[in-house]
Amino acid sequence: MSLRRRTVEVLVTAGLLGTAFAPPAVAGEGPGRAVPLRVATYNIHAGAGMDDVFDLDRQAAELRSLDADVIGLQEVDAHWGTRSEWRDLAAELAERLDMRVSFAPVYSLDPETPGAPRREFGVAVLSRYRIVSAENHEITRLSTQVPDPVPAPAPGFGEVVVRVKGLPVHVYVTHLDYRADPSVRTAQVADTRRIMAEDRAPGRQRVRQILLGDFNAAPSAPELAPLWRELTDAEPGGPTYPAQDPVQRIDYVAVSKDSVRVRDAAVAETLASDHRPVVADLLLRR
Repeated sequence: MSLRRRTVEVLVTAGLLGTAFAPPAVAGEGPGRAVPLRVATYNIHAGAGMDDVFDLDRQAAELRSLDADVIGLQEVDAHWGTRSEWRDLAAELAERLDMRVSFAPVYSLDPETPGAPRREFGVAVLSRYRIVSAENHEITRLSTQVPDPVPAPAPGFGEVVVRVKGLPVHVYVTHLDYRADPSVRTAQVADTRRIMAEDRAPGRQRVRQILLGDFNAAPSAPELAPLWRELTDAEPGGPTYPAQDPVQRIDYVAVSKDSVRVRDAAVAETLASDHRPVVADLLLRR
C-alpha cells in the first residue's frame, strides 16, 4: 500500500472569498496579539450530494461560502472511478478556491488501464496559507478493499504544517472507522494521540494543533473520551449527519487546549454532501 504524499501549491490569485460566513472582528489584533483563523471540516461524499448526484460545482460553491482559511476534507476521490468521473477532486477544489492542497490517500490502487493515474481515495487539507510540510501518517484501519480484513496500520491520517502570519500551525485531517463496533475507532484514537503527542515533544515551543474530521461517533462516545484530555471540542451547536434532517454530530473541529482558543463554531445548512460542514473561528495564541 502506497504511503505516497502529494502536496500541490496552488497560488492565490483572488482576494477574499465569499462572505456568507464573515469572520467576526477581533479586538486588539496586531503584534503580540492572538491571530484569528477560520477552519472547516467537510465530508464531501466523493463529490455527491444528499441526492447522490455527483456535482463538484455545487460543493465548490458551498466551500467558498464558508470563507475558511483551512479546510479538512474526507471521502476524497482522485481518479478513483466513475462515481466521481475519474477526476482528482482535491486538486480541482483547490484550483477553484485558489487554495493550496495536500492529499493523503487511504487507498492507492493500480489503475485499471496501464499508464493511467493511480486510483486513490483519502483525505485532504485545503489552505490559503503556505503549506510548509506534509505527512501521511498510518493509523489502525480495517480495510474495505480486501476480503476478510483485520485491523492493521494503514495511511490516510494527513498532517500539514501551515504558517499563519508567522505562526506554525499543525493541521490534521482524519476519517475514523464507521462500524458500530468501536474497537477500531478506539485504536485509531490511541494512534492519533500518539502522533499528535510527538509534535508536542518536550523542549519545543508552544505547538498549535487543529484536528479536523469525520469521527463517526458522538461527542460523548467512550472511544473519543481520550481525545478531550488534550483537545477542546469546538461545539457547533447542532448535528451534522445526515445532511437532510441531521440527528447526529459526527464531524469535528478540535484544537489544542493551551495554544488555540475557539471563538465560535457553527454547522452550515447544505445538501451538497450527505454530511453538513462544521466551520469554526479560532484564535492562535502567540
